[in-house]
Amino acid sequence: MARKILVAGLALGPFAAILRWVVEAGDVPVFCVSALALIPLAWLIGEATEQAAEHTGATVGGLLNASFGNAPELIIALFAIADGLPDVVRGSITGSIVSNLLLVLGLSLLATTEEDIDKRSLASSLGLVVWATLLFLVPSVPGWNGDPDRHSLAVATIPVAAILLVFYAGQTWFNLRGRRAAHRGPAPDSWSLRDALITLGIATAATAVVSEILVHTLEGFADAAGLSQFFVSTVIVAIVGNAAEHGGAIVVARRGKIRLASEIAVSSAAQVALLVAPLAALLSFAFDKPLPLSFRPVELATMAAAAMLVGAVVWDRRGTRREGVILVAAYAACVAAYWVSGNR
Repeated sequence: MARKILVAGLALGPFAAILRWVVEAGDVPVFCVSALALIPLAWLIGEATEQAAEHTGATVGGLLNASFGNAPELIIALFAIADGLPDVVRGSITGSIVSNLLLVLGLSLLATTEEDIDKRSLASSLGLVVWATLLFLVPSVPGWNGDPDRHSLAVATIPVAAILLVFYAGQTWFNLRGRRAAHRGPAPDSWSLRDALITLGIATAATAVVSEILVHTLEGFADAAGLSQFFVSTVIVAIVGNAAEHGGAIVVARRGKIRLASEIAVSSAAQVALLVAPLAALLSFAFDKPLPLSFRPVELATMAAAAMLVGAVVWDRRGTRREGVILVAAYAACVAAYWVSGNR
């Protein structure tokens, strides 16, 4: 049933384009439709990546997943940079990390009766999130006084981004090396490699178009809804950009596979911190005003607190429903903090 809804939801992409460029509807309906349209597109990218991996094996499949799994978040970030919305980019990065750690893992724990989780694997990813948060302090602290988007902070971001990408490459290589196995070939009902790659390309291109629509209507939506751009980016845009992974983790948890669900949630947060954030910062130098990774105190505090809280949950190698409630409540507290903080 869920799959049929997602397939039907692919029609929202063209509908958003029609609303934006043909009907010329207001920012609020266009933003809402484009936000919803990103959900099935993110799912389709993930589906096409998995199907391609059936033919390429774990190594290339893992690289495809790393390259395209976070495509919606990165594309949204690049359009926001082009539109001169650096706070939206940083907010969506913050929201993606925090929502994966607290909301997704919390709901996954609530959705399952299985309690055993893989402490070693999760601790490694959580350590990377903490390490990334500490590195973010380099361009962030100077940004608390004066212009947080000044060029000197963008320059200071370059070595931080490079270090994060090196760590991400090292982790990816280690993980792929650890799960190297004989490739048994595609399943009988899998797509052809050609179909998977064509679908992946079309879905990524469609995501770029819808993301452009979303970013261009974000300011108007925020003003009309009485919300700060910071709140919209940290909560709404972040959840939409990660919707496919969020839903996938919870569905997996309902099937009793809490180890896999927790791995999806925590590794997704690490990917955003070590791949999406530094890539967005480095690619921003192709635009008029490059992006410094100069986060606000509330952003760094919630990222660090989320990682440490999840670390406390996984410490005993078990995850209970009570702890799921705690994680969801902690996410609600973060949302309240983003609401109160307003724009920079």
